[in-house]
Amino acid sequence: MSGYGWRWRLGPAVPVAPGARVDRFEIFFDLVFVFSFFIITRATALQVTGGALLHALLVLAVLWWSWVVHSVVATRVRLGEGFVPVLMTVGMAALFTFALSLPNAFRDPRGNAAGPIVAALSYTVLRMVHLLLYLHVVRDSPNERRQLVRFAPEVIGSTALLLVAALVPPKIDGLTSAAAVRDGLWATVVVLQYSTGLIAGTWGWGVASAEHWTERYDLILIIALGESVISVGVGSNLLGQPPTWPAVAAAVLGIFFTAALWWAHYDMVGPAARIALHAAEDGPRVAMARDAYAYLFLPMIAGIILFALGAEMIVHGIADPNVPPSEPAHGPGVPLLFGGVACFLCGNMLFQARTLRTLSWTRVTAVLLLGASIPLAERVPGLAALGLLTAITVGMVAAEVVVFDEGRRALRKLVFEERASHEAHEAAWRARWHEQPDDRDEGE
Repeated sequence: MSGYGWRWRLGPAVPVAPGARVDRFEIFFDLVFVFSFFIITRATALQVTGGALLHALLVLAVLWWSWVVHSVVATRVRLGEGFVPVLMTVGMAALFTFALSLPNAFRDPRGNAAGPIVAALSYTVLRMVHLLLYLHVVRDSPNERRQLVRFAPEVIGSTALLLVAALVPPKIDGLTSAAAVRDGLWATVVVLQYSTGLIAGTWGWGVASAEHWTERYDLILIIALGESVISVGVGSNLLGQPPTWPAVAAAVLGIFFTAALWWAHYDMVGPAARIALHAAEDGPRVAMARDAYAYLFLPMIAGIILFALGAEMIVHGIADPNVPPSEPAHGPGVPLLFGGVACFLCGNMLFQARTLRTLSWTRVTAVLLLGASIPLAERVPGLAALGLLTAITVGMVAAEVVVFDEGRRALRKLVFEERASHEAHEAAWRARWHEQPDDRDEGE
C-alpha cells in the first residue's frame, strides 16, 4: 500500500458528475474569498479617495480572476473528496495571506516592500495550486492539455508582473512615477487575465454540471451581499454606539435595500439563467458560462463593495450622536451608495441580456432614477438619502412582481416542478435504507 503514495491513502480525485452540486468544502473555501472582499472594503474605507478606489478595483479584478480559475477547476474535480482538500487547504492559506497583505499592497512604493511581495508570492502559490490540480485532472486528455498550454502565458505573466510590481517601484526615486509604474503593472495583469479568457476561446473546455457552475456563482454573490451588511454594521460603528431611533432606522433600511438587490437577481433572473445554461451545450454553454458568470458577475461584486462603502459612511454619520439628524451626508458616501447599486443593477442587466436575451425596463428605469437622485440625496439628511435609495430599489422589485406576474408564475412553477422531481428521485433512492436486507446467508 505504501507504493501508492499519500494521495492514494487519502483517496483519489473524484470527477464532477453532470448533476453535481456544490459540496461543503467549496463553501468553506468561499469564506476566505469573502474575507478578501471584506479586507478590500475595510482598507478602502480608511481613506476613500480616487486612488484608493482604483486600487480596490484592481485588487478585486485580480482576486476575481483567481475565483474564476478556482471555479473552472471545481467543474472537473470534487474539491471535498480524496486528496484534493489537502491541496486546496494550501491554496486557502495562500489566499488568506494574500487578503491580509492587500492593505499594504499599494502603500508608498519607496518604503517597505514586504506587503506587495507577500501579496505577489501568496498569489503565485494560489495559482500554482490550481494549476497543479488541473494538470492532474486533464493528464489523460490531450485536447485539454493543449488548451491549458494556451493559458500558460497568463499564469506566468500575471505572477511575474505582480512580483515586478512589488520589486521595481521601490527602486524609483519619484513617488508619483513609482506609484504610476506599480498601478500600471497591476492594470496590465488585469488586461492580460481577462483578454486571455476571450482569446483562448472555448475549444477544449467543458462545463460538466451547469447546476454546479451556477450554484457556485450564486452562492458567492449571496455571501458577498451578506458581507456588505457586516461591513456596514462593523465599519459604521453601530456596535460601539447606543441604539438610537435614527441608527435603528438606518440599519432597517440597509437590510431592506440589500434584500431588494438579492430579490433582483434570485427571484427571476438567476433561476432563468440557470435553466438557459442547462439548455446550452458544448461551446455555447462554455461561452455563456464564461461571459455571463466569469465576467459579468464582476461588476455586480464591485457594485456591492462600492455601495457597502457608501452605506457605511452614511450610517456612520447617522449613528454619530455629535452629528445633527438634519445634517446631509458629506463626502463621497452618497455617490458611492447610489453608484454602487447602479453598478450592481447594470451588471445584472448585462447578465440577463447575455443569458436570456432580454432586458427589463424596470431595471433601466431604476438605474436612471438612481443617477438622477444623487444631487437630491446629497442635499437631504443621511437617513432620507437611505430612504430614497430603498424606495427606488424596493419600488423596482414591487413593479416587477406586478408587471411580470404571469412570466414569474410560470418560471416559479417550472422551478418548483424540477425541484420536486429531483427531491422525489432522491427520496426514492434513500428509501432503500428502510428496506429489509436480503438474507444472503440463506442456504449457506
